[in-house]
Amino acid sequence: MKNRFCELLGIRYPIVQGGMAWSSDGVLAAAVSEAGGAGIIGTGGRTTEWVAEEIKKAKNLTNKPFGINLMLMAPNVNEIADLVCKEKVAFITTGAGNPVPWIEPMHKAGIKVIPVVPNVKLAKRIATSGADAMVIEGMEGGGHIGTLTTMALLSNVLKEKFSIPVLAAGGISDGRAMAAALLMGADGVQMGSRFLLTTECPIHEKTKEMIVKATDTDSVVTGYSRNMGVRCLKNAFTQKYLEAETSGAPKEKLMELGTGTSRMGMKEGDIENGSVMVGESLNVLNEVLPCKDIIEKIIADAKATLAKGAYIEL
Repeated sequence: MKNRFCELLGIRYPIVQGGMAWSSDGVLAAAVSEAGGAGIIGTGGRTTEWVAEEIKKAKNLTNKPFGINLMLMAPNVNEIADLVCKEKVAFITTGAGNPVPWIEPMHKAGIKVIPVVPNVKLAKRIATSGADAMVIEGMEGGGHIGTLTTMALLSNVLKEKFSIPVLAAGGISDGRAMAAALLMGADGVQMGSRFLLTTECPIHEKTKEMIVKATDTDSVVTGYSRNMGVRCLKNAFTQKYLEAETSGAPKEKLMELGTGTSRMGMKEGDIENGSVMVGESLNVLNEVLPCKDIIEKIIADAKATLAKGAYIEL
């Protein structure tokens, strides 16, 4: 399965692993890249020293391309960006800020830039600013979300026929969904939630078990009314947060309620008081497997779905 995105990064399959906070480390990134995709180390909430150590781990585990997710609002973003340039990481994805000012300095260091975008306006801006590719992410995904669905984004963004590769993200957790995105014209997909349930992912075992047991109606969005939506699984934390949100609590109070909960839910395994960030396609997330097995199954199912579609008569 080769296309222009695979050629851009030098990878076998057009699958990017999402750079999830407290979930995506050097071991996971290396495993995804070794399996033919493009792994990413997530830097959200992390120190520069931690990022440096994870880059070192990934380089010791694979000689294939992997990337860094650069959180543009992080207080140490400049330090991490300098580290990325020094270590010559293959590419970055960006979130939580304006990616345009980062394109030129990254290109000077030989690093490709793949911003994550939530709407057509930003997609147009980064396409004309020299980005190498883009990920359009719908609100079905886990964690911080925008306001448009993945299907709507694909319809609206792909209509523009950008000259750079466009990847789809948001609720894409199996090969059938990947096939649907490819049929619509996407050049590949980014998957986050699917790689939470891997043997290489460092999230707590209680968190993995909660995701495995979850069904479609267990997903909830907090902070949506304040334009800071976060998708996660229902628990005591989300109930407390939503009660405060619907009662009119100020934005500052809501931010205080959410501070530190991602680490609690994903790393520490506090699945009641922490935030367990995962996408909506929960019923296909039902087993923990090595990254290699997951990617092979995704590709096999995508190929089977695409072949089946070729025989549909309208």
